[in-house]
Amino acid sequence: MTIALDPSDTTPAPASEPEEGFWVPQAADPQDTPAAEEETATDPADHDPVVVRDAQDFGVYARTGGWAFALKVARSVRPGGQAAEGTAARKVSARAFAALAGCSAERVMRYYKAWDMAADDGLVPQFEVLEPGADIELPDADVWLSYYTSRNSASSVRGQAISAAAEAEGIRPTKALEVAENPTALRAAILADPGTAEAARGALLDRMKEDPALQTEMARAIARTDDLKKAVASEAKAADRVGYVRQIVESGQVRTPAGQTVEAPAEVRAEAERHLSLIDELDDSEEAGEWAGEAYESVKGLVARAVEEDPALRVQERRTRFYSSLQKATKVFEELTLDEVLEEEIYEEDMLQRLEALQEAIGGCIAALRKAAPTAP
Repeated sequence: MTIALDPSDTTPAPASEPEEGFWVPQAADPQDTPAAEEETATDPADHDPVVVRDAQDFGVYARTGGWAFALKVARSVRPGGQAAEGTAARKVSARAFAALAGCSAERVMRYYKAWDMAADDGLVPQFEVLEPGADIELPDADVWLSYYTSRNSASSVRGQAISAAAEAEGIRPTKALEVAENPTALRAAILADPGTAEAARGALLDRMKEDPALQTEMARAIARTDDLKKAVASEAKAADRVGYVRQIVESGQVRTPAGQTVEAPAEVRAEAERHLSLIDELDDSEEAGEWAGEAYESVKGLVARAVEEDPALRVQERRTRFYSSLQKATKVFEELTLDEVLEEEIYEEDMLQRLEALQEAIGGCIAALRKAAPTAP
């Protein structure tokens, strides 16, 4: 479509600039169409010229959106006001154009930059080929917001990162920038709306994967909040129990109560698979703790029974348990600071009594082991 806009149009912009460019008309209601009106449009000469001009400008904007105003900037502005090579010095600086329009130079430059990006994409002509008053075919209105942003923050490093993330998510950068510039509104939406809170939770989890500082801050905040700390501990316990069951299914091995890793009996593996399938079918909104506890206790009981029913495995289980206890006791005794025993200030009669009882118990254990030792051939 070809438009004819008056190059002398210097109608002042509104005092407060809209957040996202100009208003885009909604789809017309069928009752508002000319066919439903009693008065049908006739020759423009039959109407007030001012009304005709307003209607025509409205029609242009309805079809082209911000491109109509970007064209005014593109054909009239050259930063610094210098003439392009081979052209007359008829264009003006963004500051001079803004003064004539009654708006800020920054706003003019946002339209200028939008046109520049579109020109780089081949959507509109470059500035150099546009003369003041030139008319060209303009892109459709729905393409405009892909190039234009009404926010100064979009040009900052932070704004560029937000814009890039918005494009990756398939949304308009202006929407993401608006949210980023109003964290109080974001907080209110999270507090009031479960859907927004869920989106925020997912975003924070994704960010924490690549942001160690945020991980630390979140962990510190949870550790300082008793209710959250308990919830995390509960979820961690449930996750460990599910992991125990899943490991049996995936590896075919099971860890006994004493810490042995052995091949899982068929009955144990089947029970683990049954419970795991039920857990995996739970929705994200369902609590897995109770299911995890039931699965863990059921499988653990079968493992304990399998150990007791296998003589060789039962002996090995008891041997492993004894070695584990002996290792713990040895480590604890080795950590005693014997040098401190020589100091009179720390002596207590009870210390001596307990060590003598321990010595007697160790002696009895040694005697029992010697008695159980196989006789040498």
